Amino acid sequence: MLKGIRVIDFTNYIPGPFTTLRLAELGAEVIKVESPEGDPARHNGNGVVFRAHNRGKKSIVLDLKQEEGKRIAFDLIRKADVLVESFRPGVMEKFGLGYEAVRDIHPTLIYCSITGYGKKGKMSQLGSHDLNYMSVSGALTQLKDKRGMPVHPSHTFADYIGGMAASERILAGLVSRGLSGEGSYHCISLAETMASLMTNHVLLEKETGYPNGIQVLNGTVISYGLYETKDHGYVTLAALEPKFWRNFCVAIGRADWVSAHYSKPETENPVYCELVDLFKSKTREEWSEFGQAVDCCLTPVLEAGELAEYPVFKEKDFITDEGLVNMYGDHRGAVTQAPGKGEHTKAVLKDWLHLVDEY
Repeated sequence: MLKGIRVIDFTNYIPGPFTTLRLAELGAEVIKVESPEGDPARHNGNGVVFRAHNRGKKSIVLDLKQEEGKRIAFDLIRKADVLVESFRPGVMEKFGLGYEAVRDIHPTLIYCSITGYGKKGKMSQLGSHDLNYMSVSGALTQLKDKRGMPVHPSHTFADYIGGMAASERILAGLVSRGLSGEGSYHCISLAETMASLMTNHVLLEKETGYPNGIQVLNGTVISYGLYETKDHGYVTLAALEPKFWRNFCVAIGRADWVSAHYSKPETENPVYCELVDLFKSKTREEWSEFGQAVDCCLTPVLEAGELAEYPVFKEKDFITDEGLVNMYGDHRGAVTQAPGKGEHTKAVLKDWLHLVDEY
């Protein structure tokens, strides 16, 4: 769908590379501009972080601290449809590559900056990471243990959700350009993106004082929760609608539980106690098979290494034998290896700028 679209990628680590990975798998040609030292993600986890997010792209090395590197970058931008950058606000301007500098010579460019807190404002120049964006957005306080302490996630949600928001805005920019013929500038704030997920929570808290969103979705009813299995695994039961709860109750031979649909998961509730014991009577795999046979919203809690064999992913080869994860289940994209640092410098400069020996 994006064949013929050229993207210049000045990003590192996760949010920006995830943004352009999604564009690459839709067919865009993504040129990843790396410093002479390379994307720092090349050195995280034996290069896993880099390889996970940069497949299907072309890598070139430019030293933006040198005039020659800036000049070549500027010339490449003139040939691009999209520019994505994730430096701190003001850095691209110092390189002479800010939006104002390139807009006059390339008015149809879609320019996207990925930031922590936006381009302007009190916090715009502060360094932060995913855990910070989770905390200030209110998302982290929704993940608490039984003591009420926020749980440290083992997933960087803001990085990935921010990347999806950035790719969304870029695509919207391309659609707008197709209608108006004009380019546009977009600034994505990871903190704001995470806060945008708090729509239910903020409005409910304002109107009712309840801070934890939709109550039946946060572990307050027995039909929507987590349960431990015989082999110390876990399953999720999300039989929120009456039909799913009825299907579950009938399938396990406990139609008498139907009326307990929205009862509380408390030790004083005999149905809940029996439900806990029931789930502990079978293994996670047995419950997984049950959930695939009975339409009751019952699924296993899977570990990362188990995804490839789960039916919904296995049927589509969603995860490759090498451990690469597709971006779109209904579309086979650029699932290839990530590039070596500067692997495509000469080829890109030749194809785009007709330079051979100059750099």
